[in-house]
Amino acid sequence: MQKLINILALLGFGMSATVTGGIGYVYMNQDSIKESIKQQVVDAATSGVKDALPGMMGGAVPPTTGLPVAPPTGGLFDKITKGYYTHDAMGCMMLLECEDGVKKIQSSADLIAEYPDADWGPVADEFDMIVRAFNTIGVGVYLADAKYFPPGHRGVYHTVGNNFFLNRAFMHRPSVLMSVTRHEGWHAAQDCMAGTIENSLVAIIKNEEDVPQIWRTLAERTYLGAAVPWEAEAGWAGRTEGMTQKALESCARGTMWTDYEPTPKTREWLVENGYLKE
Repeated sequence: MQKLINILALLGFGMSATVTGGIGYVYMNQDSIKESIKQQVVDAATSGVKDALPGMMGGAVPPTTGLPVAPPTGGLFDKITKGYYTHDAMGCMMLLECEDGVKKIQSSADLIAEYPDADWGPVADEFDMIVRAFNTIGVGVYLADAKYFPPGHRGVYHTVGNNFFLNRAFMHRPSVLMSVTRHEGWHAAQDCMAGTIENSLVAIIKNEEDVPQIWRTLAERTYLGAAVPWEAEAGWAGRTEGMTQKALESCARGTMWTDYEPTPKTREWLVENGYLKE
């Protein structure tokens, strides 16, 4: 079973996509990407990212994300063939075939119960508003054990299942949780910009020249080249209070294309596919 499909990972190279629409303002995620491309993605994530992360994060990422975990046993062995802390395990989680240690989050109250010693006051309202918009749109939010994430991954949004997963090992810090939630939530908004979250497309929301250069530079240093426009604006949103909340609420109201003028190529694609009129 193909597990590594249609993902936008915060610190990984798991984007399986082909570019459509000329310059490439619309991304199409393929359900059946070539095996050779998938292997290149896995190799990049497991070698290049592992080597680069400590320097990129200023030594903030620990050498391990948790206690050693035994290999999958029983039925999970058939679903996770390459062990935990791999893209294989993350794929199993994203498809909700692996549910042990995966908990659905309904509000900040669930975070308070999970991490009672953290100060959630400064971020609770924004988080709850984002989750409320997610619920309206049809996006599920989950807190999952670190064993389902490759090293260094803090969150992932699945553009086909429309579910968003947070790595439990990193979410005890409210600032990290909000950064990841905003970042991955922006990808959900990009999903909405591309017509509907019911398809497997994502489109950039901002014109590239409107994205501050610092976020584009950081994205260029972190992600595969083709993903930079999407990740640059998601990085910006991840560090900007209210930016993702506003976009998701626009999606929930059904006013995405009036609140945010589609880029020329995105508008062209939306018209061609019947989402907008000339």
